[in-house]
Amino acid sequence: MTPADPTLDDTELARARAALAQGRLQPARSLLARTGDDWDRRGHRITVLALDPYAAARAHAWLLAEPGRADAAVLLALAHVRRALRGKDTPATARASCRAAAEAAPADPTPWLGLLMLEREGTADAVRIFEEVRARHRDHHHAHHLMIALLAERRADAGPDQRHEVYDFASWAAERAPADSPLAILPIVAHAERYRALAVRGHAPADPTTAGHWRDHRAADVMQAAFDWWLEWEHDGHPRRLVDLNFLAHAKFCEGRPAEAAALFHRIGDHVTPAPWSYPDRDPYAAFRAARTAALGPERPPAEGHGPGRREVMTEF
Repeated sequence: MTPADPTLDDTELARARAALAQGRLQPARSLLARTGDDWDRRGHRITVLALDPYAAARAHAWLLAEPGRADAAVLLALAHVRRALRGKDTPATARASCRAAAEAAPADPTPWLGLLMLEREGTADAVRIFEEVRARHRDHHHAHHLMIALLAERRADAGPDQRHEVYDFASWAAERAPADSPLAILPIVAHAERYRALAVRGHAPADPTTAGHWRDHRAADVMQAAFDWWLEWEHDGHPRRLVDLNFLAHAKFCEGRPAEAAALFHRIGDHVTPAPWSYPDRDPYAAFRAARTAALGPERPPAEGHGPGRREVMTEF
């Protein structure tokens, strides 16, 4: 399995991340300045840069050199969030850093995204944080995905519930978004996250392809609507579009429609995301490869002298 590459297809971000790993901050500094208030792209880039083990130290040094610099404060906050999620920092420290970043950059939803990443359940606090994100960027892609994952946990111990609020939330968000918005895929995300929450508690099979969860009436309508949206509106420019494509390919394969899944596998290429292929506790690389092979057929080895074959690139979200 190849090393994780959460940059997806953002080549500028990949270069800045590599430089940051080498101790050079300037490429990341310039990248964030160019990103401006493209909030989805900014959130993606900062959360990826924050994965560097030394991101917090480098952002702290940046902030000392340029006190009040919003980009430095937000990068520091998300670095603390990443450390807290890995058990290397306390949630209290990360939350305090996010609050400070929110004061330094009041229009930026990214510090609030960091706070939402620290939530473990769809509580009233999580909803309030999500609304702070929406107040700054109504259609924030990553925040909607996080909120769906949190809501899917509600009453999971009680088993399947066709009227669960996660489905209503996803439908509401998709319906109120612009026609070309990738939030149209949210009902698919809700279906996958609810499956995960149920499966880890033994209320659904560990193999999603054997779960009737993917073949009931609600699922059939959701799958078709999402696939039709992709055919009409797919955008190459959204920074997290490959996340959506992985969710959609997974859903179509689990639904038993390999031909439709095949079209999506072609678009995904090498960019595999752990969610939802890892659900509930699977090796995402193996699950993706098995699904892709079933949909496309086995890969042919490269001809001699033509270099290595395709490699899956695992990504973290």
